[in-house]
Amino acid sequence: MKNKSIVLLLFINFIFPINEGDQNIIPNLKLNMLDGSKTTIHELVKNGPIMIDFWATWCVPCKKVMKHLDQYHQKYSESGFQVLMINQDTPRSIGKVKSYIRSQKHQFLVSLDPNKAIAKKLNGLIMPTLILVDKGGAVIWRHQGYVPGEEVEIEKQIKDLIKKNEIEGS
Repeated sequence: MKNKSIVLLLFINFIFPINEGDQNIIPNLKLNMLDGSKTTIHELVKNGPIMIDFWATWCVPCKKVMKHLDQYHQKYSESGFQVLMINQDTPRSIGKVKSYIRSQKHQFLVSLDPNKAIAKKLNGLIMPTLILVDKGGAVIWRHQGYVPGEEVEIEKQIKDLIKKNEIEGS
């Protein structure tokens, strides 16, 4: 049994290698924002932690979790927390994205990734995929999918990270 465990660990390390120093640091990807501006993930995390969520206008679970994420974006903004929604709709659907966000009056940040380049780099092709990133750019938590009730765990992860940042900052 011990040999099987060692083989499994070696296999996992081969598939998911650990790079010393930056094992969980999110890459500094360029973002095209819905409002036409441009930024990077590292620019956003300078202000505080961010929750990244991959979504599309046709994704029903995405729309369900969005209302909770927008609430958290507003509720924890004083702690520097932000929500970044990365849309996966096709280039033809950009108008739908703008009108949907406007109609829902969401206040979180929205980025466009019509060719799924960011989704591929961050393993966000399953929607919704949530990635919680701390102020240093480290990935703290990942979650794929959404069923009602999971917003409790999502908020707990956000609160725990904010509390940790406050303790370290004092």
